Order: sequence, then C-alpha cells, then structure tokens
Amino acid sequence: MSVGQRYAIGLVAVAALAALATQWVSPDARRSLVVALGLSLGVQGPLGWWLLRSTGSRRFLAVWAIGLGTRLTLVAVVALVVAPALGWALGPLLLPLAALLLALLLVEGIVMATVRAETPAK
Repeated sequence: MSVGQRYAIGLVAVAALAALATQWVSPDARRSLVVALGLSLGVQGPLGWWLLRSTGSRRFLAVWAIGLGTRLTLVAVVALVVAPALGWALGPLLLPLAALLLALLLVEGIVMATVRAETPAK
C-alpha cells in the first residue's frame, strides 16, 4: 500500500468518526463539529501530504515548521476572527477543531512511522 493510500485511509477514518460523532451532539455543537471538520481536513490534509512527500529530503524541517505555523494560525484566526464574527461560542468550535487537528496529525505520524519501519536501513 502506498503512502498516499495510507494517508487517505487515515483521513477518511478520522472524518468518518467525526461524522459519526455528530449523531450524539446538540444541533449547535453539530454545526461547530462540521465546520471544524471541514477546516481541519482542508488545512491538515494538504499539509500532511506535503510533509509525507518531503520525508527524507532537505526541506523536511522547513515543511514541518510551515505546517505547525499554519495550524496555529488556523486556530488563532478561528478564535479571534471567525467565531466572534459569526457570534459563536469559542469552546464548541475550538475544542473539536483542536481535537481533529490532533487526530489528523496522529494519522500523519502513524503513516510516517510505518513507512520508516518498512524502509531498509542504509
């Protein structure tokens, strides 16, 4: 199985679990969860793919730093601009956003670790 396929499976699994979680939350929380899912997949999906593609290259650390900064900027913009502009409470939006970003970051790490484990030592 390719790195891309593993990463895609992980993204779909996190999205499916988040979609399943919408069944047990209030309508307001559901709206926040769906927005957080869209934002996290839209940002972390391409960033994770970029990082996985740069593994083993000289640009890896720069890509990692850009990804970290982008995720932190996303959370800050949502907290300071988006939620207040929409009149939404911060907690119900930021908690699922942070949790989903973390879950997607874990997918990235797991995929990277499996690839590394399968790569023969030099």
